[in-house]
Amino acid sequence: MKPASSIILNRRSLLTGAASAALLPVVGMPKASFAQENVVKIGFLAPLTGAVAAWGKPGLDGCRIWADWANEAGGIEVGGQAYKVELVAYDDEDDAGKARTGATQLIRENEVKFIMMLGGNSWPGVEEIAARQGMMVSTLLPSDLTPDTTTLIAPCEVHPIYNVTGVDWLAANRPELKTAVICAQDDALGKPSVATYLAAFEAAGITMASPPLFFDPATTDFAPVMTQLLANNPDILCLDTCYADYVQPLCEQAFQQGYKGQIISCTLDFYQRIVDRTSKEFMEGVIFQFPDFDDEALNDPRINFKKPNEFFAEYVKRYGATEWSAVSWEYSSILDLWADAAQRAGSVEAEAVLTAMKEGGTGKHAFGEARWWGKELFGIDNALVGEWPVVVIRDGKATIAEFRSIPEWWDKHGELLIKHMTDLGQMWNQRT
Repeated sequence: MKPASSIILNRRSLLTGAASAALLPVVGMPKASFAQENVVKIGFLAPLTGAVAAWGKPGLDGCRIWADWANEAGGIEVGGQAYKVELVAYDDEDDAGKARTGATQLIRENEVKFIMMLGGNSWPGVEEIAARQGMMVSTLLPSDLTPDTTTLIAPCEVHPIYNVTGVDWLAANRPELKTAVICAQDDALGKPSVATYLAAFEAAGITMASPPLFFDPATTDFAPVMTQLLANNPDILCLDTCYADYVQPLCEQAFQQGYKGQIISCTLDFYQRIVDRTSKEFMEGVIFQFPDFDDEALNDPRINFKKPNEFFAEYVKRYGATEWSAVSWEYSSILDLWADAAQRAGSVEAEAVLTAMKEGGTGKHAFGEARWWGKELFGIDNALVGEWPVVVIRDGKATIAEFRSIPEWWDKHGELLIKHMTDLGQMWNQRT
């Protein structure tokens, strides 16, 4: 593996598996000038190539915008000094061994103060070194959390728990739908998400028409998968947290095999391509969990993401509308929380920032005030949980239908989620 400073990747289509765009450790040229010692480095350790690049590469692109804006405004003021933000990226390819190599380099050679990860398959490779070095690390997958991961936080995405909001909204708005089927790749992303959907369907009184279908992550022909899913004529087709490379062919197969029912999915990355390959009519009403940030609902005063509409416009200008994915904004949202905590702590050191971030047990999540939560499910209150948007395709465009509370659902149905997580071996004490 080449060092982070020398990784260069070519632009690619994320759905075709070609190479990614150029990675540069320094992001943007700030208008302000900074003393050499007033530079804070942030590590970006995520899949930038391979099947899961759609949940890494667009996030790095979003962070480039965030860093450019921060540096052009004079940097991050901490303890009376302005710090330039420098991003150092390393492609872990969703592999634990490569993630360990990357984390070692980022900490020891690049001297980063904070590392952002996708998590999941890659996290086991980083856990030991992060603990030993006291390095604060963020994950988009709180299922990585355990009582031992004291420096690991899930401050933005609370996958897969937010999926309950989509099912809850669906049950309230289309109560005539009574049966569902679900599929997922058989891995650390698919299993906890299936458990969450099963709990949400049960809570909503929706029965499973067939057991969950777990397919091999190496699957390339999704026709037999869809044929099996549709065999019992379900009202609801759930695509769980399937990777972007799987969601598109699954939707195409559902279209080709004449499915007329409701589709619900965790993500729907590059949905415009799916609409083009099927039809507006087929995709009308599809439910998922990730909005476009030009949505007017994000201008609500409760939203804590800075200038969401302007951020989306800049992203589209730089990278194109079809490159926006579920994670395009998420790592940037984490940087908002990190910068706010560093300013309050008067320090960029990991321990001080983490203490400030969790002070009072609440935090400014992108979609509103949220609480640090998770002990009952993950063994530690290191996930920032509040409201999450339910997104619906309307006339070919992602639209926020409503914000729903994850804690409210948990207070009513938490035991169901624990039951299904346990059944699939996904509770923290089973995974460790």
